[in-house]
Amino acid sequence: MRTAAAQLAFAEITKRYDTRVVLDRVSFTVRPGERIGVIGDNGAGKSTLLRLMAGAERADNGDVTVVAPGGVGYLPQSLELPAHATVADVVDLALAELRDLEARMRAAEHALAAADPGASTTRADASDTHPAVPGGPARGPGSGGSADVYARLVAEFEARGGYEADARVDAALHGLGLPALDRARPVGTLSGGERSRLALAATLAADPELLLLDEPTNDLDDRAVAWLEQRLRTHRGTVVAITHDRMFLERVTSVVLEVAEGQVRRYGDGYSGYLVAKAAERAARLRAYEEWKHELARHSELVAANAGRMAAIPRKMAKAGMGTGAWRARSRTHGAAGRVRQSQQRMRWLRDNPAPRPPDPLRFTPAFETSPAPAPTGSAAEGAVAGPVGSAAEGAVVALDGVRVAGRLRLDRLTVRAGERLLVTGPNGAGKTTLMRVLAGELKPDAGTVRRPGRVGHLRQDGQDGPARRTVLEAFAAGRPGPPDEHADALLALGLFRPADLRLRLGELSYGQRRRIELARLVTEPVDLLLLDEPTNHLSPQLVEELEEALTSYEGALVIVTHDRRMRAAFTGSHLELRAGSAV
Repeated sequence: MRTAAAQLAFAEITKRYDTRVVLDRVSFTVRPGERIGVIGDNGAGKSTLLRLMAGAERADNGDVTVVAPGGVGYLPQSLELPAHATVADVVDLALAELRDLEARMRAAEHALAAADPGASTTRADASDTHPAVPGGPARGPGSGGSADVYARLVAEFEARGGYEADARVDAALHGLGLPALDRARPVGTLSGGERSRLALAATLAADPELLLLDEPTNDLDDRAVAWLEQRLRTHRGTVVAITHDRMFLERVTSVVLEVAEGQVRRYGDGYSGYLVAKAAERAARLRAYEEWKHELARHSELVAANAGRMAAIPRKMAKAGMGTGAWRARSRTHGAAGRVRQSQQRMRWLRDNPAPRPPDPLRFTPAFETSPAPAPTGSAAEGAVAGPVGSAAEGAVVALDGVRVAGRLRLDRLTVRAGERLLVTGPNGAGKTTLMRVLAGELKPDAGTVRRPGRVGHLRQDGQDGPARRTVLEAFAAGRPGPPDEHADALLALGLFRPADLRLRLGELSYGQRRRIELARLVTEPVDLLLLDEPTNHLSPQLVEELEEALTSYEGALVIVTHDRRMRAAFTGSHLELRAGSAV
């Protein structure tokens, strides 16, 4: 009954910020009970879409219809709270609708008791074991405290599980890794990840009919994400969640909404259906491009062939037999002239309306400055070395011996050989990023030796920004020979940026767009050793799929650090686990 009444629809919605149009005449409908995954590049408008659904922002044009009798729960990426706010304040904020409903129910109960002191309020007596928690604004019973109003409020409160709301908060906190959290504790004493989990737990505990979640898996470990997935799969209502987590999309969502270039496209059959549809779109785009090229070439050949025939036809000569012979000679091939004109017209149209060229597939190229060697097999245990040990190992791309970085990394020996694939895991603070920086030569260790005979490419977790006024094209071409314009075709061929994007300044870009520049530089420059530190961060799921496909064909050495569960599950190669404060 909850989901049957829910409605969520966008009709010709346009939303702009200053001169930038984020959503352009967007229309779609979410059916009751659907679990929607919203995906797209950073800055594409995903969070804007969710804020419009939540009523936190208004569209410039069009109509947003949101009908959810069982309430709306909205979890933004960041929650703004005063410094003195407590855990209880966060809970009350998320449960505001239930708190308000309970306050009105109590007011109606007291009004009934005042009107008829002998009246029985069995439900209210039973609810005394669930005392109201301050925080929601109280409103009067509205119709003089009638029994009908009170009965309706009680029925609505019970239907929404109001009596169990605080117990659900505790259960959600436990599932998300924050058991027995003191409600009086100031929020300022919690870490950023703990605050995110608290807000998520409270939002889920409200059990609204419509759940709107912006990146709910951020700051969650694998166990907490598994609990969240199970909770959302059994949610009695509609879920709309923005996420970059492909495994979450695969396990939870039934529909994918892709936000790109101001538009929203709907894909059914969950994440697998989305991947099938995108593959079909790429194939159709490639066919259209090949057909365009073929037709342009065919008409070019027709024009060239018939132009030769036309040149061989004798022209009319003045008073030469009254011109009859020349006219007849021309008339016998007048069809060739018509075909030439038609082909020329078609060529002009084809050139004016070219089929978009499909982007080149991402491809990492090894420099092979070192001798290729077969990749080792097996898995490195905790505290062990993945692959052959020793800095003089044949075919080594990089070798570390006795490396120490004070307070961050202790590494006895590690050798990565040509063709080896190594996955580095460990808790935050174990030294994963430090290890990557040492391997890349960006951080000099306090002790030990590092040998890097090959060329190294490094995709950093935190990115590497240039001057804010540098353009996309200038950042891509930095350090490469020739003026930046000579590199425009190479960048555009990857499909990571549109021609209009090349003049954007770095200061105008989202984090995901800046990461695309780094990725573009990596796939257009051969390297022996490829270091990827959280490569899926801030990239759309579709681009991550392309990145994974590119890695499967890379023949150089690969060292990767990632929290992406789908990427870890599909990884084949050696495994090195780091522990905070211990030698590896």
